[in-house]
Amino acid sequence: MEIINYSEEHRIFRNSLRKYLEKEVIPHVEEWEEAGIVPRSAWKGMGEQGFLCMGVPEEYGGLGADFLYSVIVIEEMVRTNHSGLAASLQNDIVVPYIVAFASEEQKRKYLPGCISGDIITAIAMTEPNAGSDLAAMRTTAVACGDDHFVINGQKTFISNGINCDLLILAARDPAEKNPHTAVDLFLVEAGTKGFEKGKKIKKVGWHSQDTAELFFTDCRIPKANRMGDKGTGFLKLMLKLQQERLVCAIAAVASAELILEITIQYCKERTAFGRPISKFQHTQFELVEMATEVKLGRTFLDKLIVDHMEGRNIVVEVSMAKYWTTDMACRVADRGVQLFGGYGYCEEYPIARAWRDTRVMRIFAGTNEIMKSIAARFMGL
Repeated sequence: MEIINYSEEHRIFRNSLRKYLEKEVIPHVEEWEEAGIVPRSAWKGMGEQGFLCMGVPEEYGGLGADFLYSVIVIEEMVRTNHSGLAASLQNDIVVPYIVAFASEEQKRKYLPGCISGDIITAIAMTEPNAGSDLAAMRTTAVACGDDHFVINGQKTFISNGINCDLLILAARDPAEKNPHTAVDLFLVEAGTKGFEKGKKIKKVGWHSQDTAELFFTDCRIPKANRMGDKGTGFLKLMLKLQQERLVCAIAAVASAELILEITIQYCKERTAFGRPISKFQHTQFELVEMATEVKLGRTFLDKLIVDHMEGRNIVVEVSMAKYWTTDMACRVADRGVQLFGGYGYCEEYPIARAWRDTRVMRIFAGTNEIMKSIAARFMGL
């Protein structure tokens, strides 16, 4: 019995998205991987088809759809075996901050473009010397007169860093001694004087994802661009990190499922000593163990998706899921490469990119070590 009850509308949406991706996205993946970035036209196409920001309320041009539509987009994007067209980053991580915390004027200004794909978004938390320690960030926002903030600092590992038109920036008031009440979130538009994008970061994986350093030098933004009351940024981040880490777990399980699928197919087709390698006991044991871990991850994940949609506080469980599912996906990917043999290390086989791209999941959105620390703290350890 399935934990999640998908409706006929959900199934129609998934089929429509899968067909679109097969026609308009997958044929271009190799080109995007080589270029190190996805063209803006790809984002526009996703928006035109209704695959961006489905959860935005109808009054701002969205569908007001439930979170299962986001789950479907994450899972189907994983099946394209590339990371550049990061729809889930826009749909489920960045735009929810705007929906929840931006002013009415800002919502009406930005949300329609996020939905259509005309506005590409990013969120900037991580810094070169802070990493997962958000309270240690150094980027500052200093009030200047009655109408502006002046921002100075640097962010790194920012997904959509090159393409982004609109950035949610975490920065601190240097006069505030308490690190948790010093942080605020700000909306910064690309092209703002003093805001510069660095070069694309060359990464081991996620080649089509434009990841960049961002620099702020006496960058002036209107005071209205602070999201909410002073000193509430850290709390806002904590409120939204549950969904961000759940998104990571969804992607991890979907990745493991894809890797298992392509590995089983290969093992059935590849022959050695006169028979398919899937007929060897060792191979069967490996595949069964991989499948068991994938099914365990799926069962745990689906329960959390339901809990999240019901509005439950599952910070501890999501932290556990983020670390376990991403570790599991890496284990499955590594075993998949081994079963492919030498071909698993060749770029022409999909397992190579899947293996390479999976590794970073254990690092972003809070390292897996941080996830264990969060769970330990809530367990009273």
